[in-house]
Amino acid sequence: MSDVKGMAEIQRLFDTGAHFAQVKSRRHPSMKPYLVGTKGRQEIIDLVKTTEQLETAKAVMSALAKEGKTVLFVGGKVEISTLVKRAAQEIGAPYVAARWLGGTISNWVEIKKRIDRLAELTEKSAAGTLAKQHTKLELVMIGREQKRLMERLDGITTMVKKPDALLVVDTKHEKHAVKEANSAGIPIIAIMSSDCNIKDAAYPIVANDTSRKTVELILSELTEAFAKGQSA
Repeated sequence: MSDVKGMAEIQRLFDTGAHFAQVKSRRHPSMKPYLVGTKGRQEIIDLVKTTEQLETAKAVMSALAKEGKTVLFVGGKVEISTLVKRAAQEIGAPYVAARWLGGTISNWVEIKKRIDRLAELTEKSAAGTLAKQHTKLELVMIGREQKRLMERLDGITTMVKKPDALLVVDTKHEKHAVKEANSAGIPIIAIMSSDCNIKDAAYPIVANDTSRKTVELILSELTEAFAKGQSA
């Protein structure tokens, strides 16, 4: 990356407040090398390193797209869940923008059965065959089941196999997803602040993971890189 482009990238991140980390008392020991000082009680992230990490992550996203791989977006924090969902939808990627459903990776066979069951109910409902085969009471029960499955599986109904990579916002908040992915050897690209363990992600991007503007900017650059890889 040229110095001019690099400075412009740093400025863009800075303008979103990407440099604001957590207070020192919440810092994970692994994050010390990525911090450059404090402002008030808040520690400050080294955006030079963040920019380098973002460039690496973009190259990874592009490579995954070229190979036709599936990236599962994960981010259920209230303040950023809508951004995660929108970013994933832009590139047709699966997402979990609510509470992580335990076993999504570690018990994929069971989760896939539920996805198939939802697909079956949706198909029959659209075709009008459910009404012909069941009583009114049974239809009420089936409707509840369908709604429950939709709520729990929203965002992953298109997945036909385990994801090839995860894109996570805040690995500390998404610790269950991170644990399942790491146990399965699935690489994680992550936007993570100073309270996270850097070792939880193969491709960390240390930045303010509570700032909507920061997360939106980084997600847009990552999805843009993926889209370019798809069309390459």
